Amino acid sequence: MNVIETHAVSKSYGSTRALRDCTVAIPDGHVVALVGPNGAGKSTLLNLVVGLVTPTKGELTVLGGRRAGSLPALDGIAFVAQDTPVYKNLSAADLLHMTRNLNRRFDQHYAKRRLGELGIPLRQKAGKMSGGQQAQLALTMALARRPRLLVLDEPMAMLDPLARHDFMATVMTAVADDEISVVLSSHVLAELERVADYLVLVSQGSVQVAGEVDDLLAHHRVLTGPARESDRYKWNVVHASRAASQAHLLVRWDGSADPTPPGWHEHPLTLEELSLAYLREPSAAALPGPARAPLDRTEHAK
Repeated sequence: MNVIETHAVSKSYGSTRALRDCTVAIPDGHVVALVGPNGAGKSTLLNLVVGLVTPTKGELTVLGGRRAGSLPALDGIAFVAQDTPVYKNLSAADLLHMTRNLNRRFDQHYAKRRLGELGIPLRQKAGKMSGGQQAQLALTMALARRPRLLVLDEPMAMLDPLARHDFMATVMTAVADDEISVVLSSHVLAELERVADYLVLVSQGSVQVAGEVDDLLAHHRVLTGPARESDRYKWNVVHASRAASQAHLLVRWDGSADPTPPGWHEHPLTLEELSLAYLREPSAAALPGPARAPLDRTEHAK
């Protein structure tokens, strides 16, 4: 089952096109890192998924074919938006009461127990809480709805490192205990690398990279070698950086042969390096498994 599936989805706001021909299928059971620069369309895609906006064109379904924004879809999706918005003048107890009355399914016992474990008083107003406590309150209300898909749009942007760690620990506990799927948008790539097993990279309003992290890392290599030979390298180069004597290449590899020429060295690749390379080269594109186009198998530079 795909928790999110889009076919040629575009979204425009007046003359501004936020998404263009976006096609992606995200299977369930993953913690998905949604990565991209500011203005790439990440928030627009998430707003489409949770039904806050509708596509200008194209089709989008969630949770195995449900129309985004429909009641069956909304029942199975919980959303924590940017800055973890809560009503500042309401207490935690008031917010739990309101959320319970606005949803057909809400686990009040879980929510109260979770806030107790976090040391968040039910009578305290949200506006008097720290940023980390507000984020945990918003997350607790989302998880108490017992969703099948949890959508998080940069909820940790304003949190300190300890609060971010505690927030993600709560998310990962829910993933392990309740087997929910998570889509998490964030600019903190190193943090995403610790938790995500699926990557969707959006650039210029389109999906540029999508796939399981292990598969994507297995089909890319970072190579270091003589700068004078880098222009003659014949495999699919995603991004190249060159100094006076050495060049660093991130290459796409189909697994058919060793992509490392004599005199060159291979280095371990991280999710952060992979993401940054594609962000720097928005014209490149990658899919899970073998490279989209056959690699040029002409002889490597000697």
